[in-house]
Parts: sequence; structure tokens; C-alpha cells
Amino acid sequence: MRQSNTRQSILEAAYNLFYRRGFSRVSVDEIADLAKVTKRTLYYHFKSKDELLASMLDFQRELAIAHIRKHEKRYSRDADDVIGILFSELARWSKRRGWAGTGFTRLVMELADLPGHPARAVALRHKAEVENWYAELLSKANVFSPSERARELALLLEGATALILISGDRSYADTAARAAKRLARNVR
Repeated sequence: MRQSNTRQSILEAAYNLFYRRGFSRVSVDEIADLAKVTKRTLYYHFKSKDELLASMLDFQRELAIAHIRKHEKRYSRDADDVIGILFSELARWSKRRGWAGTGFTRLVMELADLPGHPARAVALRHKAEVENWYAELLSKANVFSPSERARELALLLEGATALILISGDRSYADTAARAAKRLARNVR
């Protein structure tokens, strides 16, 4: 039991530091200090900083998917409502103090020159799961080509997130929501 608590403390410390400062600007010593463990203990649980990042992202992926599923009942069977909720959540989320966008995207962008990094595979799996969830919601809302629309929705959400981060202008969420609603109504 103690081992899993220690591992959990290390994962939480890594998440807090990586999310705030990024992967490359955080040292293993800082993670160990925040987790209140020795560096040796950290390396007992994780062979490398890269493995720690991948494990931390996988842990976050599980939490994020569970959170999404827990609040799934909020989404109606109306495409405009589904899209409106997703983008209003983005706007609300971006108002939080210290918001820095989605950790999965930010961390993988840091690893752009490392295509084989294990954290990239975790982030890809997470983004695919979320996109599949969008497709489920859109399918229930009787949207034409729900998988294709889900891909467009994911692109608009990621783009709005990036532009809000760059500009600080939360109206990008509204603009992207309007575009997503037009795409969802598109019946070819």
C-alpha cells in the first residue's frame, strides 16, 4: 500500500510541476522534493524522467476520461447544445487563474522533435479517446458523418485553445463554437 501512495505522490508532484512549467524546465530533483521522496525512491518507481512523464500523462488521461464520462449526462441529444457546452466549458476553463491550456498538447509540443517519446503515444491515445467521445455525442444527436464532424470539432477546440493562450482573447471559443455548429448542420 505504501508503494502505491509513494508512486501516486510522485505522479501528482510531476503533474503539478510539468503542467505549470513544462517538461524540460523541471528537474527530477524538484519532483522528488515536491513529492517528499528521495531521488533514489523516484527512480525506484520510474526508470527515467521520460517514463515518469508518460506514466503521469497516462494517469491524467484516465482521470480526464473518467471526468468526461461522469458529466456526460449534461450533454443533450441536440448538436448545438453539445457544441455550445464544449466551447463554453473551454471559455470557463480558460478563465481559471494560471490556466495554460491542455497539458497533453503542451507537453507533446515540447517533445515535437522526439517522435518516439512514450508520452506522445499516451497523448495520442487520449486525443483519440476524446475524439471518439465527440463522435458518440454527435451520433446521438443525429449529426451526419459524426466521426468526420468529431475530427473537425477536435481541431476547432484545439485551435481555439491555442489562440486563447496566445492572445488571451476568450471570444475565440465563441467563434469556434459558431463554426462547429455550422459544420454539424452540414448535410451533404
